[in-house]
Amino acid sequence: MAACSLILGAVSGRVQAQEANSPAKNSQYCTNIADAASDARFALQKQALTDMEKEIEGRIKVLEAKRAEYEEWLKRRNEVLEKADETIVMIYSRMRPDAAALQLMNMDEEIAAAVIAKLNPRAASAVLNEMEPARAAQLANVITDAPKREKNPVRQN
Repeated sequence: MAACSLILGAVSGRVQAQEANSPAKNSQYCTNIADAASDARFALQKQALTDMEKEIEGRIKVLEAKRAEYEEWLKRRNEVLEKADETIVMIYSRMRPDAAALQLMNMDEEIAAAVIAKLNPRAASAVLNEMEPARAAQLANVITDAPKREKNPVRQN
């Protein structure tokens, strides 16, 4: 029996010694892995920044494409408006609306649209009123020609 109590005393002494050393070991473990944890956090942040940079570059490309598209549209619109010489516009502005409508219906679409666009609003509306509705709508579409819009626009955050 004395041997058992001696063994129990020795075992309990070891357990108490291990429990006393436990906070020191925990502290040492945390200190040992701090650098590795910092490196892992840095790697995750670097990856997130790289992903965001790629997304921003993609958005910039889309915006540049849109800008080029709008510049092309503006160029085409200005070319159309330049086709209507001021002399021609003056002639059509002094014509009767029904006669002007007949002539403009048989003209090239862009030139007719440019002439109508340069007429004063009252004369232009009278001329368009005398035209067939389909042709008047077609010319109005050419005058207000907007760039074609995508069905899935760029998402803004």
